[in-house]
Amino acid sequence: MKQYVGLDVSQRETAVCVISETGQVIFEGKAKSNPGALTDLLRKHAPQAERIGFDTGAMASWLWHELRRVELSVVCIDARHAHAALSVRMKKSDQNDARGLAELVRVGCYREVKVKSEESQNIRAILGARSRLVSMRRDIENQVRGLIKECGLLFPRAIGQQFRNQASEVLGVDHLLLSVISPLLSIHENVCQQQGKFDNEVRRLAKLDETTRRLMTVPGGRRRDRWLPPYDR
Repeated sequence: MKQYVGLDVSQRETAVCVISETGQVIFEGKAKSNPGALTDLLRKHAPQAERIGFDTGAMASWLWHELRRVELSVVCIDARHAHAALSVRMKKSDQNDARGLAELVRVGCYREVKVKSEESQNIRAILGARSRLVSMRRDIENQVRGLIKECGLLFPRAIGQQFRNQASEVLGVDHLLLSVISPLLSIHENVCQQQGKFDNEVRRLAKLDETTRRLMTVPGGRRRDRWLPPYDR
């Protein structure tokens, strides 16, 4: 007999509902939101699970990959589509949501989300972290420029080590703002060093990707010999 499972995933616990192919509830319960506990429960109460569905969320990608490794037929459902279907239920609860998800995968009325590979997630994390450091670096540079400008001092546009050198040169060794700006420049140096590590990793990944290498050969492109746009360095 085919079985269909709905998982309503939260940070600590996951509500589980197992139904038959006729829609009859076979099991309802909860398990810790980790692949090991969920696998044990599903092996026990849904050994013939045809599909196991849960909606997108912070833990969805991790659970999808881990449950796929143990050969469970999991599908990740678009959260907006699932919400639209579950919102018509009379009583809102984790268990009812799990049952609603089980019904969706049983009748096939759901929109499956393509889960990114672990490699893609890692690249996305690297790019996101680098983008955050670039933003932090720019914020510090703008703040330092603003503080110095209030004292009537200006210096040419620069980034990285050149920016710190010019700021220190403009202030000298006894300026009133030195005690305020020196810590900012110290943080700026550290941020630049960490950004440099991400820059090197992005270049390495770009050189390994055939599509990226091909795009870098487009005639007329800016700084084709570099792997990062000049405004983002």
